[in-house]
Amino acid sequence: MEKIVSLTNSKVKKWVSLQKKKNRDILNLFLIEGEHLIEEALKANCVDCIITDTTCPFDFKEVYEVTPQIMKKISTHTSEVHFIAVCHKLDQGITNVKRVVLLDGIQDPGNLGTIIRSAVSFGFDAVYASKDTCDLYNEKVIRSTQGALFSIPVIYASIVDIMKELKKDGFVTYSFALQNASTFKDIQEKEKMAFIFGNEGNGIRKEVLDVSDEIIKIEMNHFESLNVAVACGIVLYQFQK
Repeated sequence: MEKIVSLTNSKVKKWVSLQKKKNRDILNLFLIEGEHLIEEALKANCVDCIITDTTCPFDFKEVYEVTPQIMKKISTHTSEVHFIAVCHKLDQGITNVKRVVLLDGIQDPGNLGTIIRSAVSFGFDAVYASKDTCDLYNEKVIRSTQGALFSIPVIYASIVDIMKELKKDGFVTYSFALQNASTFKDIQEKEKMAFIFGNEGNGIRKEVLDVSDEIIKIEMNHFESLNVAVACGIVLYQFQK
């Protein structure tokens, strides 16, 4: 175990830089914090090194012992953290899919993380996100997935292009919106299904709706719409594999 005590150490500077998306993209690395997330990352074989200011419980070859001051500088948590891992971004290969989620412009990190967690919980095969959806490796997204990001491919791409490819592969695509929509209870289960959810304020873009096979709304009392992560959870539960 190598010990680092200087805040100006080059490794410390590199780790701190990963708090910013542009540096995560350049280095193809990201940070996770806490024992549970590190355990999940180790299972996914994507941990590069572990940083701690106490005794390390993980059997891993590259561990750095640092001071509490360095730990605080690297961490994005408001509460005290004793274990941080530097991970390389995940291999996002996708094969043999039958249930997928598509996200058009989701901005809230908590919503994105919750949707990913629901997708894993209900056996979905992949999540596709538009390029303006918030970053998968944002610390708030990572925390809200509770480790689920290590169990499902999350691909950033043009939603319209992905929908066209999925339809060629036999998928039926369902966009959730309020206007000109059929009711959720009328959806018939198909072998291959793709569900599209839109931005928290503006919903799904017109060009995405125009490519959809069906436009659907969740029928309800009192309110017109639900939080996007809640709506997604209802749909994914209903059509889980």
